Amino acid sequence: MDQASHLDASSRLGWAERAQAVRARSLQLAAPLSAEDQCVQSMPDASPVKWHLAHTSWFFEAVILRAHAADYREFDARFDRLFNSYYESLGPRHPRPQRGMLTRPSIDEVRGYRAHVDAALARFIEQADDAAWSRAAPLVELGLHHEQQHQELILTDLKHLLSLNPLQPAYVGSGAAMRVHPRANAGGPLRWIDRDGGVVDIGARSAGFAFDNERPRHRALLAPHAIADRPVNCAEYLGFIRDGGYQRPELWLSDGWAQVQAQGWRAPLYWGDPADAEPVVFTLQGPRPFEPAEPVAHLSFYEAWAYAQWAGARLPTEFEWEAAASQGLLGGTGEVWEWTRSSYDPYPGFRPLQGAVGEYNGKFMVGQLVLRGASCATPPGHARVSYRNFFPPAARWQFAGIRLARDS
Repeated sequence: MDQASHLDASSRLGWAERAQAVRARSLQLAAPLSAEDQCVQSMPDASPVKWHLAHTSWFFEAVILRAHAADYREFDARFDRLFNSYYESLGPRHPRPQRGMLTRPSIDEVRGYRAHVDAALARFIEQADDAAWSRAAPLVELGLHHEQQHQELILTDLKHLLSLNPLQPAYVGSGAAMRVHPRANAGGPLRWIDRDGGVVDIGARSAGFAFDNERPRHRALLAPHAIADRPVNCAEYLGFIRDGGYQRPELWLSDGWAQVQAQGWRAPLYWGDPADAEPVVFTLQGPRPFEPAEPVAHLSFYEAWAYAQWAGARLPTEFEWEAAASQGLLGGTGEVWEWTRSSYDPYPGFRPLQGAVGEYNGKFMVGQLVLRGASCATPPGHARVSYRNFFPPAARWQFAGIRLARDS
């Protein structure tokens, strides 16, 4: 971030407007929900909507306002323990699997907390002296991107929650303006894009926002390969299922096959019986008919790997993906996150951010796989070619799908 660019009055006004818009969108996502909807936690990996709304406010309070706004007064000091996620340097935390036990504070109190933080943040952006604003501006930008990450989690965590209700309730109706499921591909058979390989530049450039895990920009060597022009669709994945894909251990990594056996996986998460002529799929608009041309979603890395084996292909590395995406060669991006074969590791020369936000990414660089692109649930303007998402290989509740690659 260019510090000087944030010091003039017009720039500050822009940041205040952007903060207001991002923060308002979180409340808009919660607007269709009852208080009961917003309190329940469906599994340890997910969080209640109410917790997301409070945690994102806590981030601005703990990381920016308390540290940089001299006149800031806390809304409730007890919230530190409730809404800290994983920042060891900022104190003890309520256990993640028990976030659904937090019936108090009420959703009205959480809205009040958000309003308190919003007002203080707007006042700080407007009134802070140039030195304080210069120090805080990068953290404000990080906080807004952090909130956008939680906006996607609100939707994916909520979808998992509603899917467990026997009533199969819809979050929004079919006429809703927001996107809640991937758009269908244009159609036609999958095509292969041949790539010569060679040395490529990977990672975010120095200008513009990026998370610390996207830097430093560095060089990577690619072997000749081919990459698919679009993600795998539901009809293609149904072919894998009906060819016995979930019953053939030779297609699976050992840990993946163990998950299939232990969890009884027979289809992507949220699919009905794949033996039906047209399986029903649960969505944020409730159950709806199977859409053959839609990118398949809600797959674990293990399922993506097994499908690639069945298709006589493999998953791309994150460097193959970024190199092709940087040249505008990949169709269908932004509908589902795309599993890669790359483990979530630091780039050469990686240095975490200073202070508490140094815990944001670096300490999770073990035991996870990188996903690239974005999904239908990613807020507009949040994605970029260098973005590195990451999840454990068994995670299925995100909008995660498959793009194939193969060696030349």
